[in-house]
Amino acid sequence: MKEYKSVNLILVITLSVMITSCNIMGKKQTSISQEFVIGSFGYDVKFLERYDSSLVILKADGENAKIIVSPKYQSKVFTSTAQGDSGKSFGWVNYKAFKGKPSLHMNAYGGENRFWLGPEGSKYSLFFKPKDEMVISNWRTPSAIDNEAWTLVSKNNSEVALQKKMSIVNYQGTSLSIKVDRKIRILTSNQIASELAINPDDSINGVGYDTENKITNDGKIAWTEQTGMPCMWILDMFTPSDKTVILIPFQKTTINEFNDVATTNYFGEIPDDRLKHTDKILFFKADGKHRSKLGIKSKKILPFSGSYDSENKILTVVKFETNSNEKFLNQEWNTTKPIFSGDAMNAYNDGKLEDGSQMGPFYEIESVSPAAFLEPGSSLTHKHSVFHFTGSESKLTKITEKIFGVSIVDINKIFTK
Repeated sequence: MKEYKSVNLILVITLSVMITSCNIMGKKQTSISQEFVIGSFGYDVKFLERYDSSLVILKADGENAKIIVSPKYQSKVFTSTAQGDSGKSFGWVNYKAFKGKPSLHMNAYGGENRFWLGPEGSKYSLFFKPKDEMVISNWRTPSAIDNEAWTLVSKNNSEVALQKKMSIVNYQGTSLSIKVDRKIRILTSNQIASELAINPDDSINGVGYDTENKITNDGKIAWTEQTGMPCMWILDMFTPSDKTVILIPFQKTTINEFNDVATTNYFGEIPDDRLKHTDKILFFKADGKHRSKLGIKSKKILPFSGSYDSENKILTVVKFETNSNEKFLNQEWNTTKPIFSGDAMNAYNDGKLEDGSQMGPFYEIESVSPAAFLEPGSSLTHKHSVFHFTGSESKLTKITEKIFGVSIVDINKIFTK
């Protein structure tokens, strides 16, 4: 009888502890959701910490600017903020992609800055097996840049270094042994001002970071036109609004020669009510409601692009290295176009596919390195930086006029005429 009572007592105590623990966990999860609303930086930190225990948070010294870097998720900068944990999260995080089975084609976790390799198409493609038809059913993102973890080499409060070694067989059948080194550094407000040659008003909140991306030929054969070669491809994913406009300045060109500036038919010609331009800047509607992509040719490229979201008063500036004298790989899904007829930067607006499904909505700003003609042991570096500013439009317009040569007023009315 005593043994029976003892067992009952143990069961009651165990059950009480389990109920109490569940209540505590429930309260903890509730407090997290109450403390940080979806769309805030703190919310994204708490969400991503569930999936990546190695997550790195970099913070600008003495400021509220922060960024999230993930070694597990291919060294992505997932998102950033200019106003601390409660501030707006600027990157697009695809929460639903973290659940369920991995995709065979691409795992779109999101991230406002991710490292990829190209070309996607052409006879040097890294996304199609040799001799495969270049159609969506055969398209595969290499695992090393899609779902494999990277090595965290070093970190401190403001900088992190990561590395990945990989072997990818291209469309030519060449096995490319590649070592990637990636350094990410958050910038102080003074460093941002120096980097962009601006003097923002004290009322402006900002965050900025630079990425230094280096690929090394880690194999025993040279990368040539016979073997094929890769290029670096840096993609920034952001959350759109109905009033987001991508800004891409280019070298001054007469209106009649615009075909020499941009490729505008990646997914069919972009409608006129979504793409406008002057003789030196292009405006591209980025509302996440019409799938379209464009590219700027290397001969006309300038080292800046960006966007302005008038609904949320967010100005984004992207700065990247480019060299019009180098060769840029064509990335379209065919083997007939000239190999070195590729664009040096791209912009993408998400939208529904033919079956009505949609990955986002999001929009992208991308930069591409030249083709990497590398001897064994040689390296190529490509730098790409991202900046966000929030504040009054009267103050933000000083930045847009300095960098893009256009006012906020003109940006806001470009698609309302």
